[in-house]
Amino acid sequence: MLITASMLTGCAVGPDYARPDMPMPERYLGATAVEQRNASSNADLVAWWTGFGDPHLSRYVMLALAQNLDLAQASARVAQARAGLGAAHAALLPAGNVIVQAARGYQSVETPVGQVLNSTPGFDRYGNTYEAGLAASWELDLFGGLRREQQAALAEYQASAAGATATRLAVAAQTADIYISIRGLQTRLDVARRQVQKQQALLATIQLLYGKGLAAELQVDQAEGALAQVQAAVPVLETGLDAAMNALDVMLGSSPGTHRAELADVGSIPAAPRLAATGSPGELLRRRPDLIVAERRLAASNARIGVALAEYYPKLSLSVLIGSATAVSAGNLFSGGASQAAGVLGLRWRLFDFARINAQIDQARGQEAERLAAYRLAVLRATADVENAFSTLVKREEQATVLARGVDSLGRARSASFAAYQKG
Repeated sequence: MLITASMLTGCAVGPDYARPDMPMPERYLGATAVEQRNASSNADLVAWWTGFGDPHLSRYVMLALAQNLDLAQASARVAQARAGLGAAHAALLPAGNVIVQAARGYQSVETPVGQVLNSTPGFDRYGNTYEAGLAASWELDLFGGLRREQQAALAEYQASAAGATATRLAVAAQTADIYISIRGLQTRLDVARRQVQKQQALLATIQLLYGKGLAAELQVDQAEGALAQVQAAVPVLETGLDAAMNALDVMLGSSPGTHRAELADVGSIPAAPRLAATGSPGELLRRRPDLIVAERRLAASNARIGVALAEYYPKLSLSVLIGSATAVSAGNLFSGGASQAAGVLGLRWRLFDFARINAQIDQARGQEAERLAAYRLAVLRATADVENAFSTLVKREEQATVLARGVDSLGRARSASFAAYQKG
């Protein structure tokens, strides 16, 4: 009666999954400041790198998305998870085999059977056996263990697909970040070299004045020390630029040095596109693929609790064999006398193995608790990442405004200083 009821209701043991709720604020703390500074947006969220308006940047991002080896690994993991999902689907369906075989044997006459047969007139120690048939088997998923395994495989596949999307976003972001770093280092290096030229000109002027007795030796020493400081900054920037160019080549899946020649000319630093609508923290859960990965892995671990619980119950299987067999000649293989058929209803029940099943269930519950904590932590870290990004954006814009005023002031001071030296 229990088996019949299970077949009619299609029950599946184990807890049904429900995505856990996470308490989230209605708005980000830094959203107001960002939206006030960025009234309009020209950024495409799908191809966001085009918002920088730099063709080189767009080209390198597209190359990375096509050639990056981290992304190739993520795509391979998706293919593996898809195959696992296919295997879980197939486990719910009957399995069939075609059996065709022919055998020739030679009977020993030293065995008890051989001695009896050897005493029979006309006994031939050689014998032929022919067999052909169709066999099918089907495990009846009465308590839902296979269905829970299918749910787990589906969740793992969805997690791997979201992981590939997360890798794609990370590759695009890292490529853009490295390219912008290259342009920034090139600009800093150009400034440092021009600063060296200015300090050399200043030192030459002071040395000229010193030779005429119009400047003190202290001023010469100070100018030489300042020149040495700016000269020492050049190799450090050159080393950082070499490392950044090598990192870009690795992101593009090419050998270091491949794209160095086309980046030799100094280019301007791309201006970041403006952001308009920042969205709510709740929308973050639906947009970030890393959170989808954590949530889908939690769903898979929940389904595997049902897989473990299903081991408490008996497993029924149905097997059928239809075919022909003969031990005389192949010509009689498909005759009526050679036909054979069999049907088997099998039962497997781990009746005396409940202690091991209990351990497997406890392990599955522990994995689910771990995945739940990982999901909640991922949500908190993602929210913190957004808050930190908003704060950094606003503060860096303030810093850029202050530094721009400082550059103007220092430029005027430098002009006044040279004018004073030229007048002695």
